[in-house]
Amino acid sequence: MSTDSLCRPFDIVSPSIVVESQLTDFDADQRLLAMSGVSLVIFTSVGCSSCRYAREVLPGFELAVDRLCWIDAGNNGGLVERYQVFHLPALFVVRDGEFFGALHTRLTADALNAAVAQALGRIAEELP
Repeated sequence: MSTDSLCRPFDIVSPSIVVESQLTDFDADQRLLAMSGVSLVIFTSVGCSSCRYAREVLPGFELAVDRLCWIDAGNNGGLVERYQVFHLPALFVVRDGEFFGALHTRLTADALNAAVAQALGRIAEELP
């Protein structure tokens, strides 16, 4: 088994149910605007235990989203500032390039699905 710079195995196939993307300050806007369907945007950090938990369990949940979009908060300060991230992990909903706001919920499949449904009932805004 081999690992990357964050000591994550990269030669093992992920059991993920949804598509996962890694976004950065340089490509997040373009990619989120181009993606169709519902994206769960998640800000994390290597030193955050709750973030490590989210990274481990969210890909295996049966979520009502088309993809998980991960953003490393430590390396993408521009996005952290624009999305006004104050705690980690921070979760946001984007559908078809429109922003539906932050999620404040527990990291369980049922709670996340309920929070996503509630967020999609809000009036959409432009991406931050």
